Amino acid sequence: MFTGIITDIGTIRSADRRGDLRLIIDCAYDMESVAIGASIACSGVCLTVVEKADGWFAVDVSAETVARTAPGMWTEGTKLNLERALKVGDELGGHIVTGHVDGVGHIVASEMIGDSWKVTVAAPAGLAPYIAAKGSITVDGVSLTVNELSDQRDGTAHFTLNIIPHTAEMTTLDNLAIGRQVNLEIDVLARYLKRMKDLRSA
Repeated sequence: MFTGIITDIGTIRSADRRGDLRLIIDCAYDMESVAIGASIACSGVCLTVVEKADGWFAVDVSAETVARTAPGMWTEGTKLNLERALKVGDELGGHIVTGHVDGVGHIVASEMIGDSWKVTVAAPAGLAPYIAAKGSITVDGVSLTVNELSDQRDGTAHFTLNIIPHTAEMTTLDNLAIGRQVNLEIDVLARYLKRMKDLRSA
């Protein structure tokens, strides 16, 4: 379990196709404090540390994970938002994040307002019912608040985010180019509420 508060930006040093995709990710974490088998969220994807040394760790990424995440993100040189798993007693600074990507969205608008960026993201139709104005959403592993929501005629949804300078500096959201694809995880509470509603109306 995670909070969506990014604590490091890692870089994929190598991507080796075996049975799964073996990645070596450079990072600034003290790897002495990271156990083999520990979970680290990589741009919103919960992955298991299978090897480690000073300054890097290795993970295996299954074909299923590759298929369900933003295209091209698992390539050499890609920067990833990193977050270690939540410990009992840690501050819950964002919201409850599972590290399971629900879908891929893309940026449709991006503009500077004051010192911050107003970003509009298109979410697929399957996720639209789970997104609410002033609710939480995870974008590439970053816990963010939905400012506005606009349902589209095709069943998709457009939602806006405010990216402050600190968030841009500390994450990979310094690149907000139109067309960029991003991993989305809906609020876990919204998932359960939608399920309860569906059962009651069945």
